[in-house]
Amino acid sequence: MTYDDKIKELKINLPEAKAPVGNYVATKITGKLLFISGQISINDNGEIIKGKVGKDLNTEEGYNAAKRCALSIVSQLKKACNNDLTKVKSCIKLTGFVNSTDDFNEQPKVINGASDLIASIFGDAGMHTRAAVSTNSLPLGVSVEVDAIFELN
Repeated sequence: MTYDDKIKELKINLPEAKAPVGNYVATKITGKLLFISGQISINDNGEIIKGKVGKDLNTEEGYNAAKRCALSIVSQLKKACNNDLTKVKSCIKLTGFVNSTDDFNEQPKVINGASDLIASIFGDAGMHTRAAVSTNSLPLGVSVEVDAIFELN
């Protein structure tokens, strides 16, 4: 089964791969590594998921926000591979940033939303290293941002 078949089987609708809003690129390939810039939490209506996890959102809502980031990562990945996901060898690393309150300590559970989505699509090739970092603020007030590194064939 191809990764595209898996996306269809899971009934995943990928969002449009958005262009960067600053002086950077969405993706960059060096050698066999593909770096994907941080993708922010945007719901399926195109609205930014804002607020602090632990105050405005609970852990489950943060998990879903991280999942939305991962959907955007897959969209950027697909675009960088000219819509050919057979070029993907593995996911190397995800770094997740959680806009959270000082006393919130479930950042790993939040970023599992991104990790679980990547693993559900790519299987063993989707197993990656990871960091789940708390922050007091993120651009535009978003709840979660996740970037990624993939290895290409």
